[in-house]
Amino acid sequence: MDKRNFAFDKVNFILLAVGMLVVVVGFLLMAGSSSTDTMYDPDIFSARRIKVAPVVCLLGFVSMIYAVIRKPKD
Repeated sequence: MDKRNFAFDKVNFILLAVGMLVVVVGFLLMAGSSSTDTMYDPDIFSARRIKVAPVVCLLGFVSMIYAVIRKPKD
């Protein structure tokens, strides 16, 4: 088959996979223990959970958007 029939090439799929991996890492950075009715956990307001993790997720989503709109080279 001719390669021109495909909308994505190998690089697009690699960029999509890397972007998805970055998003998963961002969500893992957000994860952690939670506060309950009997115990307060101050870690829910840590910089890792409210600043770093959302930025990592945003970068992952932006890289995935770039991978989708990137035009394959002929």
